[in-house]
Amino acid sequence: WELSQTITTCTFCSDGCQMSLGSRGGVLIRSVARDRYVNGINGEFLCIKGRFGHPFVNHEERLKTPMIRYRKGGKLIPATWDEAIKFTVSKLEEIANSHGASSIAVVGSPRITNEANYALYKFATEVVGTENYTATDAFSLVPFFDNLGGQLATHRDIRHAKTILLIGGEPEELHPLTGKQMRQAVRNGNAKLIIVNSREIRLKQQASQFIHIRPGAEDAIVLALADSAQDKLAASKLGVEAKELETLHQTLNETQGDIVVMFGGELSQAGQTIVAQLPYAFTAEGRRMLLHPLPLYNNSVGAHDMGLMRGNKSAGQILDAAGGDVRAMYIAGSFLPEHLSSREDALSKLDFLVVQELFETETTAHADVVFPAASFAETDGTFTNNDGFVQRVRQSIPPVHQAKQDWMITAQLAKALDADFNFQMSASNVFKEIAAKIPAYEGLRYPLLKDETKPVQVKHKIAERRDLLKEAEGLRLGVE
Repeated sequence: WELSQTITTCTFCSDGCQMSLGSRGGVLIRSVARDRYVNGINGEFLCIKGRFGHPFVNHEERLKTPMIRYRKGGKLIPATWDEAIKFTVSKLEEIANSHGASSIAVVGSPRITNEANYALYKFATEVVGTENYTATDAFSLVPFFDNLGGQLATHRDIRHAKTILLIGGEPEELHPLTGKQMRQAVRNGNAKLIIVNSREIRLKQQASQFIHIRPGAEDAIVLALADSAQDKLAASKLGVEAKELETLHQTLNETQGDIVVMFGGELSQAGQTIVAQLPYAFTAEGRRMLLHPLPLYNNSVGAHDMGLMRGNKSAGQILDAAGGDVRAMYIAGSFLPEHLSSREDALSKLDFLVVQELFETETTAHADVVFPAASFAETDGTFTNNDGFVQRVRQSIPPVHQAKQDWMITAQLAKALDADFNFQMSASNVFKEIAAKIPAYEGLRYPLLKDETKPVQVKHKIAERRDLLKEAEGLRLGVE
């Protein structure tokens, strides 16, 4: 009863559970799922990360002030915001004048808000004028959404599905609400669960069919789904009996009701393309196929929607170009360990690196300027989850120390470069521009998102049925 309650969206995975944050005196004390304040898509369910993973917000190691490294090999020195912004602008202008705008890369994150990623996209395309922009996600969903042939499955759809096909991924570990809905679909709805995985994940206990495949062979199951004539080839590469694929086809073709197909990051771009078009092949009278991607991060779908994943290079390719085509980089968040593991010295090759972060990381270790960013509990904005639901993130406490919201930092940098975004310090103004510029978000406003019991699904464009001979042939050659 002594806590101020704020309804917001969890930041730990792409399920987008609703939660109520309890704070007092600028300190985040607890997070709970369902009480008299909130009843979102997760009801009273909240996983252990969402419930107990909040102490990072007020952690003593949070970055406190902007910092500048005045010379390579020197130390990061605390500075004022004005000093850090002025230093950053002078360096970016110097590099743009010497090497061209395309020598500057802008990198967003699947863990920050839609508003922050949109501001970064706007900064890259309208202020810097570079095509080198991306987000530090584990895998891109561009092929999937470009070829989307059916609706995204919501968690309610999963709960009431008649057949669920899981290709790769590990929902119970990485998407706990999705895993819960799958278990309930089987236990309470008698759904058939088919799992295709190289590991014996715990959901195998609920599966009506578990196809244990060789690691890295997930594309072969997609090939079999696209063309049953390829079953023999697919089975040999998967390391399973052809009869298992026959059973899979039979289950899908005999389903009356909803089929939900889920996939993790194991699929290639061609695999994602073909999965996205499967609803055209399997939807029939009395049967509907829905799709449910399993990206790893809380705003992976939003980072895609804001346009950042459509740059001319991926995060790994931008790192590979460091010191060559890319001379400077502006990044929100940090690169993933898998990006840096084989490119340990990539960031040190840059002439200039500016990072906005919550903590010191392997990425800030190479930074020339570091801006302290606000956490999700100190931010207003939206995340878009794996259902395609766009949900509110609300500020629970003031930003700690001298931290600022990510989109505000980007807008401040843009203004120092003589480009006024005219957001007027209001996240709702950023979202209003998102709704005007991005078709899937057309007509949306914050007031329309205020009822957590009725989340709003963004209108991702449904692609027409395509001739996938080229992709199928490429997939077949890759499987071979």
